Amino acid sequence: MHDTAYEITTQPRPADYPAYLPAPEGRVMLPSEIPPGVQMVTLPGGIRTLAYTQPTAPAAPLVPVSQPIPAWAKTTALLTPTIGGGIAAAGIGLSYAAPGLIAMSQVLWSAVALIAAGVIAVPVLLRTARGRATTHITQNITASGMFGRANGTINHR
Repeated sequence: MHDTAYEITTQPRPADYPAYLPAPEGRVMLPSEIPPGVQMVTLPGGIRTLAYTQPTAPAAPLVPVSQPIPAWAKTTALLTPTIGGGIAAAGIGLSYAAPGLIAMSQVLWSAVALIAAGVIAVPVLLRTARGRATTHITQNITASGMFGRANGTINHR
């Protein structure tokens, strides 16, 4: 009959089990018995097994959701007209104050001129009030050697 010393047999298969898979060793789990997060997967070698799988990410919303306006944007929007009004008021104030500012600058320049004239005139007046009396001081110093004691005389004329 056969030339081999052994006989090839097949294991019995359930009716709903695919023929290309090896026969299960024990009881087959029904799809309703598989717990959540576990799926039947096919490995690269063709073997099907149960495995934990990562949940799929939900699809992005098709319509963008309107978001509230941030507080800093509201504050900036409210401050902008206030700052603009302040700058306009400062410009109007300067236009009214311009003649006074020009007069003040002329007063300040005349005060600087008066101080400069005083700085020049006071020494001239003091020199003429003292007269022509001049003092001459003559000093003679002698010393012997590099570190010798120095002697001197002072003459006033």
